[in-house]
Amino acid sequence: MTYTVDFETVSTVGLESSPFAEALAGLRANEARYFRNKYGHVFTVEPAEEAAEAVDWVHRILLAEREIVIASRPLEATAFEVEGIRMAYVFYESGLSVNVMYTVEDAKKRAVGFKLSEGMEVPEELAQRFKFARQKSKLAGTVRGSFFVIKNEYPFP
Repeated sequence: MTYTVDFETVSTVGLESSPFAEALAGLRANEARYFRNKYGHVFTVEPAEEAAEAVDWVHRILLAEREIVIASRPLEATAFEVEGIRMAYVFYESGLSVNVMYTVEDAKKRAVGFKLSEGMEVPEELAQRFKFARQKSKLAGTVRGSFFVIKNEYPFP
């Protein structure tokens, strides 16, 4: 079932099993606000099982580019395209959010981003590979994030 993320009334719908449900909901709402304000896009998510293509695409890129396998269970995901940019998000039970920004025409602007919900530890599979910078968000509190540039081609199925 598709859920439209409301960034004015933050809800933990779909994220209840996470020990960081409220912080993860704030992180998800922060992303929804960004896409609404920048692109006029309504940010929706589905349970990970229903968004298997998006989850598989993100996981394929992580594995192929950096041999990363996320240990946590994916709860929700989404994939969409705005202004020639293919976006995918996966929200994990651990409080982690992984996104892929994949420009369709310009291979120079492709990256994977990681965001950690406030209060969560850096997952073991990322701890030795990435430095996380802090940023403040009204909706998500203090968020730590990192990213890497995608070097190869990964067309969305």
